Amino acid sequence: MNRREPPLLPLVGQPPAERADAARNRQRLVEAAQRIVAAKGVQGLALDEVAKEAGVGVGTAYRRFGDVSGLAYTLMEGHEFRFQEAFLSGPPPLGPGAPAAERVRAFVHGLLDLQWEQWDLRLLAVTKAPEGYGSGPYNAYHLHLRTLLNELVTDADYWAGALLALLQPAVLDHQQRVLGIGPDRIRAGLDAVLDRLLRQPSGPAA
Repeated sequence: MNRREPPLLPLVGQPPAERADAARNRQRLVEAAQRIVAAKGVQGLALDEVAKEAGVGVGTAYRRFGDVSGLAYTLMEGHEFRFQEAFLSGPPPLGPGAPAAERVRAFVHGLLDLQWEQWDLRLLAVTKAPEGYGSGPYNAYHLHLRTLLNELVTDADYWAGALLALLQPAVLDHQQRVLGIGPDRIRAGLDAVLDRLLRQPSGPAA
């Protein structure tokens, strides 16, 4: 049975459609990047090295991805597809069917987990992108949160951005690496913010 994939989130440097040869080059570049990450880690990613590994012209790589952040977002696509599908049409509380406050909390927790799943890639993507943390799927996240928060608070536009700011990889990295705040404290802190914003206590931490 053919399964319809959800539409792409707005990823950096991604055109809506590709010619067959462009799609083949993209696949070769992605596979080369994956090999480099497996061998050297995310710090080894550079478009000229990826192009050389893929046997594709450097200009093709730059046209395709724009910069290394665009490549990083492309490597994150699979996780992004699954997360988007979950909050748009998956089971509650992340997906439709739960009260808005529960969905907001589930989204915040889900996005935090998503950031940690591909930590180095996400940190690279937002710190190297010209638009910073407003790059990639940010607008899709903001729209989803704003829609839910419209039912709960005034100025949902501001609060959607404020919550997303707390979930940015650069912020989380500083909290953990510089301030020594571990993942459990970060999650508890986010819940405390949500308790005050949504006025629905989450109960004791598990």
